[in-house]
Amino acid sequence: MGRKWNNIKEKKASKDANTSRVYAKFGREIYVAARQGEPDPQANRALKVVLERAKTYNVPKAIIDRALEKAKGGAEENYVELRYEGFGPNGSMVIVDTLTNNINRTAADVRAKFNKSDGNLGVNGSVSYLFDATAVFGIEGKTADEVLELLMEADIEVRDILEEEGSVIVYAEPDQYHLVQEACKNVGITDFTVAELTMLAQNEITLPEEAQVKFDRLIDALEDLEDVQQVYHNVDAGE
Repeated sequence: MGRKWNNIKEKKASKDANTSRVYAKFGREIYVAARQGEPDPQANRALKVVLERAKTYNVPKAIIDRALEKAKGGAEENYVELRYEGFGPNGSMVIVDTLTNNINRTAADVRAKFNKSDGNLGVNGSVSYLFDATAVFGIEGKTADEVLELLMEADIEVRDILEEEGSVIVYAEPDQYHLVQEACKNVGITDFTVAELTMLAQNEITLPEEAQVKFDRLIDALEDLEDVQQVYHNVDAGE
């Protein structure tokens, strides 16, 4: 799992370096989650997950409050969640999750980015079956044994627990996200370096230099799109 953790770290570092873009995406995601249920995280699990993720990216309270107030108000924006799956340079695989109020625009934009980087869109299911939906937590100030013990005491089984560069990384099933979170908070762990619901490739590949340049350009272009919320791939980020 260590290589996958490198990809997660790289993704977070990229988002941390593009704060205004990330804040806008979180604002939209918070609004949609709040509109799909109660605008109260204690009564809306989807919203609670988004807010926990936003916390790890230091999204300002003003942006969170604005999105929640917008959800409580009378104005309604209709967004649709869509997933695109495709292939980048040298057989690399990419999943693109979007929130859009204009399906035709989003489809055209995503397709154009793939085409410009020697890639192409596939049909639904052409890529995602080779990825696993996963809950990932990064915890500091504890050892892997200590985290394993507290999860066992809470009767929670996880996929893996590793120590990487001073952090304990917990990989769990998506439906265990809240269980892991609550078990940690019950022993005083309230801050996570990472708290994500993500898609991890079952097998990662390394690209030759020229293909890597094209691939990086593709990922950057996709993440720059306003309607794109998340981009997952199977390319090893390296050390």
